[in-house]
Amino acid sequence: MPRRRQPTARQLRLGSELRKLREAAGLKAREAAELLGADSVQMSQIEYAIAGVSETRIRRLAAHYACTDKELIAALVAMATDRTRGWWEEYRGLLPTSFLDLSELEHHATFRWDVDCLYVPGLLQTEEYAHGVFSHRVPELPQSELSLRVEHRMKRRTIIEGTQPTPYTAVMHEAALRIRVGSRAASRAQLARVLELSEADHVTVRVIPFDLDGFIDAGSAMVFAGGAVPKLDTVVRDAPHGSAFVDSDAQLSSFRTLFRRVEGASLEPERSRDFIHRLAKEL
Repeated sequence: MPRRRQPTARQLRLGSELRKLREAAGLKAREAAELLGADSVQMSQIEYAIAGVSETRIRRLAAHYACTDKELIAALVAMATDRTRGWWEEYRGLLPTSFLDLSELEHHATFRWDVDCLYVPGLLQTEEYAHGVFSHRVPELPQSELSLRVEHRMKRRTIIEGTQPTPYTAVMHEAALRIRVGSRAASRAQLARVLELSEADHVTVRVIPFDLDGFIDAGSAMVFAGGAVPKLDTVVRDAPHGSAFVDSDAQLSSFRTLFRRVEGASLEPERSRDFIHRLAKEL
């Protein structure tokens, strides 16, 4: 298989999971390579996603690693053999790679959880709201890239608005709903959009009010994307120069706990809708 110049986050994840299986089996890269009739350089290229890997090789490695998790193996095979060229590819070379990686992650997600304390989550944003968010970036974006980012964000909404929508839960702090990213009219339209989407069976919107006692998880903003199996879940967090993809078992477990804690502190969906209705009337 040809070498890759810039592996995607999904390709890197596949290599990382194969490396984890090898290490759990107590084998060195050289030993695993010998099982495939390859060398340590080739094994390294597979584990760091510089080169692809076939279904046959994945199944051989899994057998040698004594991995009996059939669902995980099937998911890894699907990752290796998927040839989807999604809509996000039209932005390659035009937007940061992390934007494309997030779109691909969302496309394959089995469910999606968002927690945000300062902004309405991207999947719920109106075009005007998104434009306001990107307009305040420092350093200021050229108009051409600003337009591309807004356009890309609007296309991402297909995962909750398309014909096969992904189950989605958004937990927002009251601050995110009250902060006016744009004009009063834009804020009113944004709240109306959140309410409209919250009526869908696959969308759950919950609110954490200011007057909640003892809420200390304001720093728990996250995007949590469900994998084909729990072991392939991914958390995405904002970083100074893009997005950070988190996939270690220990950290995923911590973020699952954090989400359940934040979710448990929020208002029930019906009460959340009533709460947003009241905020909209105040504008």
